[in-house]
Amino acid sequence: MTYVSGFVAAVPEGNKQAYIDLAHRFWELAEEFGALSQVECWEDDVPDGKTTDMRRAVRLEDGEKVVFSWVTWPDKPTYEAAQQKMMEDPRMQNMGEMPFDGSRMISGGFAPIVELGA
Repeated sequence: MTYVSGFVAAVPEGNKQAYIDLAHRFWELAEEFGALSQVECWEDDVPDGKTTDMRRAVRLEDGEKVVFSWVTWPDKPTYEAAQQKMMEDPRMQNMGEMPFDGSRMISGGFAPIVELGA
């Protein structure tokens, strides 16, 4: 069964294109090291919650948008090996300046329990 790594981040609206460019550079490595797909989503309808929500999770500031992203992998061992390879790869070190505050990003790895559709 596949494995999913994902994150939620706050990206300044003016950095949208820089974020897209970074995502494309990241995909080159992820795909080379075994990733099956990558999806990057820009906030469109992210409502405020009563107890918690994505905005609070990343401490969204004025002028920022929530980004929701995930990468699918064939399995967890492929993901773990790719993480190690990417951290050691000089291309990862030379990705350039992050277009968002990485300290407010939340991330994790997930084992799917239901997979439906394409």
